[in-house]
Amino acid sequence: MTATPHLATSPAAAPALLRSVFRQHAAGVAVITAAGAGPAGFTATSLNSVAADPPLISFGVGTSSSSWPVVSQAEHVGVHILGEGQQELAETFARSGADRFGPSTDWRAGPQGVPLLGGVVAWLVCRVVARVPAGDHRIVIAEVVAGDPSEGGRPLVYHQGRFTALRD
Repeated sequence: MTATPHLATSPAAAPALLRSVFRQHAAGVAVITAAGAGPAGFTATSLNSVAADPPLISFGVGTSSSSWPVVSQAEHVGVHILGEGQQELAETFARSGADRFGPSTDWRAGPQGVPLLGGVVAWLVCRVVARVPAGDHRIVIAEVVAGDPSEGGRPLVYHQGRFTALRD
């Protein structure tokens, strides 16, 4: 006997179905940063490479996020790929009300004044080219203008509602 599939039979059921299905989808973990009156940032699992020429990336950000007011006005953003040992950093930038740029966070002002996190696997600075409405989020599309892939390392992954590492 097979299990009954969870079908979205109403618009109200669709968000729960989407969350349930995407818990099965492993995603890389990034922190997005931007500068405004102060630095802002959040943990993202929605980072995508969009195009190679010109080099474009995209990510989603909730319009109710505390970072959205800064990201909505920023000309440039930082994109940081987290390594498997950076679960605490990912949790800090995911937690509402956390002191994300406090003394325990290694960061500096980078190109275009974008806050850059130290010790990450890789980072990019990107110029925002579009903010596309998508429900209660915005999809930000940005063009790569600077970066450093040299730190290397194994990525942090988000799967089944938690941060984890790749297994060999």
